[in-house]
Amino acid sequence: MSDQLIIFDTTLRDGEQSPGASMTKDEKVRIAKALERMRVDVIEAGFPIASPGDFESVHAVASSIKDSTVCGLARALDKDIERAGEAIKPANSGRIHTFIATSPIHMQMKLRMEPDQVLEQAVAAVKKARQFTDNVEFSPEDAGRSDPDFLCRVLEAVIDAGAGTLNIPDTVGYNVPAQFGSLIKQLRERIPNSDKAVFSVHCHNDLGLAVANSLSAVMNGARQVECTINGLGERAGNASLEEVVMAVKTRKDIFPCNVDHLDTTQIVSASRLVSGITGFAVQPNKAIVGANAFAHESGIHQDGVLKNRETYEIMRAQDVGWSDNRMVLGKHSGRNAFKTRLKELGVEFDSEAELNEAFARFKELADKKHEIYDDDLQALVTEAMESENENIRLVALKVCSETGETPHANITVNVNGEEHTSSSDGGGPVDAAFRALEAIFDSGSELLLYSVNNITSGTDAQGEVTARLKNKGRIVNGQGADTDIVIASAKAYINALNKIQADAPRAHPQSGDV
Repeated sequence: MSDQLIIFDTTLRDGEQSPGASMTKDEKVRIAKALERMRVDVIEAGFPIASPGDFESVHAVASSIKDSTVCGLARALDKDIERAGEAIKPANSGRIHTFIATSPIHMQMKLRMEPDQVLEQAVAAVKKARQFTDNVEFSPEDAGRSDPDFLCRVLEAVIDAGAGTLNIPDTVGYNVPAQFGSLIKQLRERIPNSDKAVFSVHCHNDLGLAVANSLSAVMNGARQVECTINGLGERAGNASLEEVVMAVKTRKDIFPCNVDHLDTTQIVSASRLVSGITGFAVQPNKAIVGANAFAHESGIHQDGVLKNRETYEIMRAQDVGWSDNRMVLGKHSGRNAFKTRLKELGVEFDSEAELNEAFARFKELADKKHEIYDDDLQALVTEAMESENENIRLVALKVCSETGETPHANITVNVNGEEHTSSSDGGGPVDAAFRALEAIFDSGSELLLYSVNNITSGTDAQGEVTARLKNKGRIVNGQGADTDIVIASAKAYINALNKIQADAPRAHPQSGDV
């Protein structure tokens, strides 16, 4: 019998630790719902002790998700575990994931603790977590560089204390596949009570081996993989969910487990949602979800695919959610047709006000753009949902840019019901618009990233702009979309300013990354 592989998604926790990838509470809930539609087993929603905002986000995800297990991360400290327990309390199925470092360098240089102290604290943490939930996961941080004998001692003890999942992290991406697979096999064979726990892995991609290491672990008995959409994560990222899942699904002849419970047709839409919210564009040649993943330019390849798809394609594009994306709605389409199409895309509104706002934006877009695509709708919905709680709104923008003249922008914004107007010159129309906004708000923000991507093809395509701002040590992403790139840019900057005003400062007390 083939075992089911548990997919543990940590996009909302580890993925958010990518510099600039911070997400609002509402954005986290949207991504969590997309993961739930995919039928992901476990969603690690955040690190509740990190900040009030992180706690609220985990609590909101736990309140919204019904079918997946919602997990909160906690160091092996009572205060962390209590906060995590409180955050996941509304969940139908909740998990606490606690961790402490076990490698010599981490214990000596970071924790300043002796091995026996680490063992004692690990056991105490698991027992504490069991007071809040029967579903407890334990991670020996930097397991990939830990002494195997000590790992066996710790893991045997935490199983006895009540940990049902043992997660073995390659925290710094140091391992190679044969070595890491061998470690998993060795732990399962040497720990007397290993049959009482599920072995899991969490691999980082510093050497580009996260997916390979994860799959090697699966071949050696791991039955949970921790991963993220698009491989998002700290430094070089994590194991990519879409690559792990489709490798196991495609090579059923090799892997002694399956992912048949997942709805893989939701992968592409989840990828686009995460990319749009975080501002981290997916490279065209990215496996599974890249724009070129199923494209064939070579004449030999094209000829082969036309004769038989399997000559050059090992997966069907439709199995991961690729489609023509064509939507036959226009400016004469009704509200019900609009709502029905969005429901087919997995988008449902919490209120009539949200639906009305999105429909108004749809009509406005349909006047500018003859053909509306599903990607246009996704961007439109993101903008509509975010605008509901915005204090700053764009009212009007006029720019002048011509050869031989200095670009100039005049902008009007509404701030809590009061209009403000400013103008400025700039090195280009976008620069002038940004300078005019700063003349009003004087936020002192530093622009870290300005990125433009076309949402669809054609000269009337919407441009999706990401403006990443750094303000007093905090980094936020603003998004905006419009058929006019300068307007989209102003919307993105304003969206970032709204987040700066609304979000509470977020600290990471985490003593180390799992």
